[in-house]
Amino acid sequence: MAEPLLRALNRLREDLLSDERLVRAVASGKRRSDVPRWRRVELRYVDLKAGRHLQVTAYDDRQAHTSNHLLRSAAGEVSTDARDALDDLLDEPFGNWHVETTTHSHQLRVTKKGEALVHSAERTEAVEPDRGHDQEKKRLLEESDPVFAALGITDAQGRVKPTRRAKLRQVEEFLRLLDATISEALEKKHLRTPTPEDPLRIVDLGCGNAYLTFAAHRFLTHVRGLPVHVVGADVKQQSADHNSEVARSLGIPEGEASFVVGSIEGVALDPAPEVVLALHACDTATDDALSRAVSWGAPVVLAAPCCHHDVAAQLRKARTPGPYAMLTRHGILRERFADTLTDALRASLLRIEGYRVDVVEFVESEHTPRNTLLRAVRTGAPVKGGGVVKEYDELVGEWGITPRLSELLGRTPAGT
Repeated sequence: MAEPLLRALNRLREDLLSDERLVRAVASGKRRSDVPRWRRVELRYVDLKAGRHLQVTAYDDRQAHTSNHLLRSAAGEVSTDARDALDDLLDEPFGNWHVETTTHSHQLRVTKKGEALVHSAERTEAVEPDRGHDQEKKRLLEESDPVFAALGITDAQGRVKPTRRAKLRQVEEFLRLLDATISEALEKKHLRTPTPEDPLRIVDLGCGNAYLTFAAHRFLTHVRGLPVHVVGADVKQQSADHNSEVARSLGIPEGEASFVVGSIEGVALDPAPEVVLALHACDTATDDALSRAVSWGAPVVLAAPCCHHDVAAQLRKARTPGPYAMLTRHGILRERFADTLTDALRASLLRIEGYRVDVVEFVESEHTPRNTLLRAVRTGAPVKGGGVVKEYDELVGEWGITPRLSELLGRTPAGT
C-alpha cells in the first residue's frame, strides 16, 4: 500500500544512520518529473584510521566518485557531516532505494503520484556488515559458505580446493551479473517484486550439477533477502537425484528449490519462469534455451553460449561474400568469427523479440575460454523503424546462413 514518501524515507533514514544495522544501501533510478544528480549511489560504513565513516560512492555516466564522512563527533553523536551527506542524498529525486540491514531487506519505489511503495523482507539468517576499506573486491558469497562445501568447491574447513578455484571464480562473476541484472529489472519494473506468497521463479536450463542453481538460490535468499523458487532442469535423472540430495543436505525447503528431468525444449513449467539461466549449453542448446525464454515471455535471461558449431559448419559450406575471404580462409579464424557472428545474431533476434540485450564478458579468459554472456531484459518496447530487422536480414542474407534461433522463433530466412 502506498504511503507518503517523506514518512517512508524518514523510516529508512533510521537504518541508514545506524552503523550497527546497515549493511549496504543503493539509490538509483529517477522519478517521473525529475532526474537525480547521480545515476546510482551506494552507501556503507567503513573503518578508517580516523574512525568509522559513512562511505558514499556516487556514479555518473563515466566514473565513480567516493567520499567518506566521519560518523561520530567527539561527543559520540552522529556528526553533522554524515547527517548532511545522507540528507542531501535523500533529497535527490531517486526513484528507488534498496536498503540491506543485518536483519531485513527493504525496497522502496516512488510511484508516478510521488508516493512510496515499500516492501520489507526479513532475512532467514542475520548477516554481519563488512567495514573493510580498500579491500579486494568483496565476495558476494564467502568461501566458507556451506553451499560451496556441498558442491565440492571447498573442503570441510571452508578452504577452496586448488582444482576448483576457477569454478569458484565463475560462480562469483555470475552472481555479480545476476545481482546487477535483477536489481535493474526490479528498479525499472521489468520484473515484479516477489513476495513470500509469490516468489520469484527462476529456472536453470541444462543445470548439470547445479553449481549456479544453488549459488543463485543462496545469494538471492540469504544475501538479497528475496523470496525465490529455483528449478534445475537437466536430461539426466542422475543429475536430478544428486541435486535433490544436495538441496536436502543444505536444508533448502521444498518450496524454494526443485529439480526436474527433461530436455531444454521439452521441459514443462507452470507457471512460467521469470528468470531463465542457461550457462554453457552446448551449440544449439543455447538457441533452445533462448527460444524457450521467449516463448515463456521471461523478463530476464542470462545465457553463456558454448561450442558454436552450427554457424561455423554453415560458413564452411557457404560462399564468403565480398572482401571477407580472409575471415574464413583459416580454420581458427573462421571458428572465432563464427562465435562472434552467432552471438551477434542471437542478440539481434532477442532485440526483435522485445528485449534489451547486452553482450558482456562472463569471466576473464584466463579462467575459461567460454567467457561471453548474453544478458537480456524484456522491455516489451517494439522495434522502431525496422532498422534492427533490416540489419539482421541483410547480414544473414549476405553470408547465406540460417541461425538455429531464427528457425525456432519462426522467422523466415532472408531471401526465401
